[in-house]
Amino acid sequence: MPVQGASEGTSKPIRLQGQYLAYIRIWAKIHGRPPSENEIAAFSRLRGPSAHRMIPRLEGCGCVARTPEAPRTLRILLPRAEIPDRE
Repeated sequence: MPVQGASEGTSKPIRLQGQYLAYIRIWAKIHGRPPSENEIAAFSRLRGPSAHRMIPRLEGCGCVARTPEAPRTLRILLPRAEIPDRE
């Protein structure tokens, strides 16, 4: 699934994706595990389904990987230098 602003397999996230990545990185650093989709939804102030759609988009651009059907397996694939700071 192509992502607006990022092509399939491209590791350069668009601004909104970068903010999700920054949140996931910080959460994982603090808590020792990646956030759940509900925690991502709370961060983004979106309903669960909207936040859930961002995960496949991040996977599509090569920014994250996860084990399907397994909770809290989200892994950021980008080097730290390519993840923006939280705004």
